[in-house]
Amino acid sequence: MTIRVHPLPADTALARIIARNTRPLPEDVSSIITWGADGHVLTALAVGWWLWSRSKSPAQRRAGDHVLLTTFAAVLLPHLLKTQFDQVRPDRRTVRGHLHGIPLSGKALDAFPSGHAVHVGALASAATELRPAKRNLVWAIGAVLVSTRIVLLAHWASDVIAGLAIGAVLERLMRRLTGFGRSG
Repeated sequence: MTIRVHPLPADTALARIIARNTRPLPEDVSSIITWGADGHVLTALAVGWWLWSRSKSPAQRRAGDHVLLTTFAAVLLPHLLKTQFDQVRPDRRTVRGHLHGIPLSGKALDAFPSGHAVHVGALASAATELRPAKRNLVWAIGAVLVSTRIVLLAHWASDVIAGLAIGAVLERLMRRLTGFGRSG
């Protein structure tokens, strides 16, 4: 039995504004940028970084292990959650938006949670161990990536916020397994 999730009034208001005001160019650009938070892309990058970290210091190897395992978990978790929660994507509730260039995204009832946001939330949480300049860069890039999910009407804003929180909590739990973030 699945749990039906409904958008908040603020979600529907924001989706209407986007559908009314968007155009094909911003939608096309967002469709490209959003790939930066795709699970396949992030998994490939995590595997590459893990391989690179094998010849580095123990702390770098631990970070590589953590990022790889956290990425695997962050990619898997949204799929598991989407089997338990049903929510109609905002792109399925607009005609005007499609006339303005909004594409269809994924399965119609898979709005909650945003998988892209879970991925970003997990990696942004791991980035808290970086120096401020790098950490802030990761957070800024993450904000741009997850905002594309809202602009594309692939997710309600609350799905993105929930996904970020789920990802951050997941990453903190993964630290217990990997030892990442501990001194020594």
